[in-house]
Order: sequence, then C-alpha cells, then structure tokens
Amino acid sequence: MPVIGPTAAGVTIPDTKLAHEATDLVRAAATDLVYHSRRVYFWGSLQGRNRGLSYDPELLYIGAMFHDLGLNEQFRGSGRRFEVDSADEARRFLQGHGVPEDSIRRVWTAIALHTTPGIPEFMEPEVALVTAGVEYDVLGIGYRDVGDADRAEIVALHQRPHFKRNSLQAFTEGIAPRPETTFGNVKADVLERYVPGFQRGNFVDVILDSDWPE
Repeated sequence: MPVIGPTAAGVTIPDTKLAHEATDLVRAAATDLVYHSRRVYFWGSLQGRNRGLSYDPELLYIGAMFHDLGLNEQFRGSGRRFEVDSADEARRFLQGHGVPEDSIRRVWTAIALHTTPGIPEFMEPEVALVTAGVEYDVLGIGYRDVGDADRAEIVALHQRPHFKRNSLQAFTEGIAPRPETTFGNVKADVLERYVPGFQRGNFVDVILDSDWPE
C-alpha cells in the first residue's frame, strides 16, 4: 500500500479507502508521466483555497487521479475522446464502490471537460478545480497564484523531469490513433505539430459541406 497521506503546501491527500484504492489502480495502470495526476490534486486544492471554494477533497482527488487514464494504450482504438474514456473509468470505479450518483456525475464531468476551456470554471467546485489543477500543471495558467515555497514543496514530492516534452509525447501517442476526436478541442494543436499529414477539422467546412442545400 503506497503512502497516501503526505502533506505539501498545507494540502493533504485524503486518507480514505476510496483514495487508497484509486491510487493503487492508477499507479498500476499508468506511467510515471500520467501519475502527474497527484500534482493536479495539489494545484487544484490550492486554487480552491485561493478562490474560496468549498469542495469535496476525495472527489477532487479521484477526478485528478483518473483524468488522463484514457491516454493508455488499451483505449486508443475506442474512437472516443480520451477524456471520455478517462471519465468512464472513474465512473466504473466509483460505481463499484457504491458512491452516490451525484458525486459520480461531478467526477465524470470534471474529467470529461478538463481540456475544454471556458466552461468548467463556472460549474461545481470539483469540476472547476480539476481543470484548474490541470491548467496549472500543464499550461502554467495562474503560475504566480501559488507561492514559490509551496510550489517547490509540491514539486519536490512529485517531480517534473522533462515534463513538457514528455507530456506532449504522451498526448501524441494517446490521440494519434483517433485523430477525429480532436475536432473542436485543444488536442488538435498537438497532432498538427507532431503528426505528419494531420489535417484538423474545420467547423466552417462542416457547415458548408453539409447535405443542407441552404
């Protein structure tokens, strides 16, 4: 059983059976890179504190831990967005533990929307904060919202070796087999940069080329 309760920057990982089992599952199924999900929980928690939001730490932790599982190899032939595959894995896990449906819905939505900017911030705190944690860790959005000492403490606990390069590689490998799922979302940028011959879908062309005569 991994150590589940470390505290960094005043944030403690939930010490519950659900959190323990989620950690075991993700640690066994995911690469070290995907395990950056633990940092997402810390950043999301700190942003929740900054914004004065009241949230369920356990649900935020589950959302953070599962948010990238859909990048794993077994999902690459699904034909669905990796975010949905990730969210469905979290839903199966939570249903198997008898978690109430409203809580499951929050976690599912948090994961499914974490790469769709402009919407999660207006939803339930757990939904908003999974995205905030991802945006902090991957994009550096709100980087100065966290103090230098707190940031260093979290990174010391879960380090970021070559994280920018390696995360882009993981996105490319996880999404290239299903390029159609990038239509209208930020991951089209990844394939356009790293997959030769990729052509992003165009919303205007979809309208003009539809079967409607006018």
